[in-house]
Amino acid sequence: MEDCISTSALLTTDGVPLKQSLKKAERKNKLRAFLLVFPLLLFIIVTFVMPIGDMLFRSVDDSQINGVFSNTFNEYKKWDKEKDVLPPDEVYKALFEELAYGEKIQIGRALTRMNYSKSGWKSLIKTTSREIKKAVKKDELPKNYKEFLISANDKWADPTFWYAMGQMVNNTTPIYYWNALDRTYDQDQNVVMQDEKRRIYIKTWIKTLKISVYVTIFCLILGFPVAHLLANLPLRYSNLLMIFVLLPFWTSLLVRTTAWIVMLQQNGVINGILVWLGILSDDGRLQLVYNETGTLIAMTQILLPFMILPLYSVMRVIPKSHMRAAQNLGAKPATAFWRVYLPQTIPGMSAGGLLVFVLAIGYFITPELVGGKDGKLIGHWIAYHLKTTLNWGLCAALGAILLGVMLIFYWLYNKIVGIDNIKLG
Repeated sequence: MEDCISTSALLTTDGVPLKQSLKKAERKNKLRAFLLVFPLLLFIIVTFVMPIGDMLFRSVDDSQINGVFSNTFNEYKKWDKEKDVLPPDEVYKALFEELAYGEKIQIGRALTRMNYSKSGWKSLIKTTSREIKKAVKKDELPKNYKEFLISANDKWADPTFWYAMGQMVNNTTPIYYWNALDRTYDQDQNVVMQDEKRRIYIKTWIKTLKISVYVTIFCLILGFPVAHLLANLPLRYSNLLMIFVLLPFWTSLLVRTTAWIVMLQQNGVINGILVWLGILSDDGRLQLVYNETGTLIAMTQILLPFMILPLYSVMRVIPKSHMRAAQNLGAKPATAFWRVYLPQTIPGMSAGGLLVFVLAIGYFITPELVGGKDGKLIGHWIAYHLKTTLNWGLCAALGAILLGVMLIFYWLYNKIVGIDNIKLG
């Protein structure tokens, strides 16, 4: 025991204990590695994590309007709807004071939010504000605020406006998610279906998922033989054909989409050829554009390279001797292909299918231009609320649901196929 030397007693040439020196070197290596990764980590946080976090926050945030009408909402919460059809005078008084002395810019932004809850709020508040300003200017404050507001605009006696205000009294609200699923609140704040004329999102969600699945299947059917041909041709021929596969990436997406509009319209190239061949009569031209059919055709062609490239990269490393060995052992070509070759292409099919589906479910430009009224996907409504109605809460809720759907499909894919099976060769 006395001859054994403890490692803690070992010293470096500088006289520092070896164990301490090793820990210091390890810390330096970890710090160096972190500094090398930090720019990429910062880039991901700023461009990916923070926008998603902001989207999720906006999808439930209602704090802006609460800051404008905080006193009104506090009094509103005291209203017993079972006893009185309309709120008490305290609610009308708080609203009067906040409209009279509140900031115009903040009130204007709040009106936009109120109009999302029920149409007519903006015009109601504006006409009422004019009457309130006249009374304040004359220094004639009303004795009964309820009667004053109802006389200014009789909509203040309509209970549906007050029930709609109940959707905005909290700083956070799930109403945008319910709206994104064609649902809303009734007067008792119970979740109910929207009116028949306003149910548009569920149909659009179903259509988006359906078209995304169809496009993925069509890309697989068309891309598999092309990738197989590229993988088995001599290199000089496969390189030439690969140029044609990559050629669409050298052309603007807008130009390709516009070209499909020209080809698919009733007086376009495809209908013209079919009429020339006698397959169609001149009066029986097909409507191939501004509908789901045009969306499927255009999206399949545009996303096809994203299926071919993963398939090709996997197929080109599959040894050709596998098929020959299977046939030498007595298997027919079809059986050898089905039992030996096809299972080895599953990583490529998985990668291509997932890539195409992810791109298709969030596609915007092509369905917007080619789809018309019947071919618009959920991306249309996200862009519409983002640019036109400025309903960022509903826009964020639609985006969050789309993200959730993708995560569910990703989870199912991982459970069924396994994410480790995705390979690019």
